[in-house]
Parts: sequence; structure tokens; C-alpha cells
Amino acid sequence: MKGHRVLRVFSVLSILLLQIAFLSLTLKEKYESENYVAILSILGICLTMYLAYLYLDFHYEDYVYEKITVAIWVPIGAIICFALNVYTGLGSVLAASITGVLASFIPCLNKKSYYLKDLPPAIYCGTFIGMSSMEISSSWNFVLAAGVLSGIYYILSKNLYIGIGGKLGTIAFGGVISVSLIYWLVQ
Repeated sequence: MKGHRVLRVFSVLSILLLQIAFLSLTLKEKYESENYVAILSILGICLTMYLAYLYLDFHYEDYVYEKITVAIWVPIGAIICFALNVYTGLGSVLAASITGVLASFIPCLNKKSYYLKDLPPAIYCGTFIGMSSMEISSSWNFVLAAGVLSGIYYILSKNLYIGIGGKLGTIAFGGVISVSLIYWLVQ
């Protein structure tokens, strides 16, 4: 029971830190580094996010994780979208759209299968990785690593952020930014 709570706290804190880092870097890029408006904006955003995480109910109290057999489709969706994006020249939005639409038909293969009904969100989560800019995700290795890491986040976040929009994109963003950080530290 304590291990589940540690995983939940780790998941929430990692997503919170990723959101703060992303918003802080966005504001820093927009304003000069010594601009007090940017510093106050960053502090205001951090305070607002902290209060939202503290007082809003983003998840259920029970500890349920997504199955690995479902989460394995996150990197598969990323690779399919990446291949359509890079090798066919369709562009990232069209590649993600095609991958998402095709994934939506998977449950039609067997309408009684609960497993097939769980696949479209996992695949669509992967499309957000596959549609990343070529400046960020420039190789199959990067896309696969980000897909696997996002798959782990996908497993851990089954009962987190229920009903909150942007969950799949946030999971994919977490995988991409984490792998980018690892690549930057290794090089």
C-alpha cells in the first residue's frame, strides 16, 4: 500500500514539475531574463498550479494501474506516426490524424473485447510523440525511448487526472521532455 502511494506522489510531482518547467521556459523565452514581469508571472503560475494540485480532486483514491499489454501500444503509436510524418511527407498533424483515426477502428475488430477498447487512447497518446518536431525527435531511437517512457507514465496515470483534458498530450510531453533531458545529459 505504501509503495502505491509513493508511485502516485511521484507521478503527480513529476507532472507538476514538468508543467512548471515548461511554463517557466516559455515565459523566460518571451521576456528578458531580468524582467520582473516574467519573474512575477512565473511565481504566479507556480502558485496557481500548486493550489490547484492541493485543492482540486484530480484522481481517485484507489490504486489501479493500466496493463502493460495496453501501454505497449504507446510506443507503437509513436513509431507509426513518426514513420508517416517523416517518410511519407504528410506532416505531423496529418500523420497524427491518420494514426488516430485508424486506431479508433480497432475496437470494431471484436466489439466484445475489452482489450481492444483500451487500445485507441494508448495509440493516440503515442501519436503526440510521433508528431514532435524533427529538431527534437530526430531518430527512431529517440521516438522509441520517449514512447517507452510515456508508456510507463501511461501505466502509472490510469486513475490520475480523470476528466481533465490534455492527459494524453501531457503524458507524451513528459516522455519527450524526459528523454530530451537524458540525451542532453549524456552528450
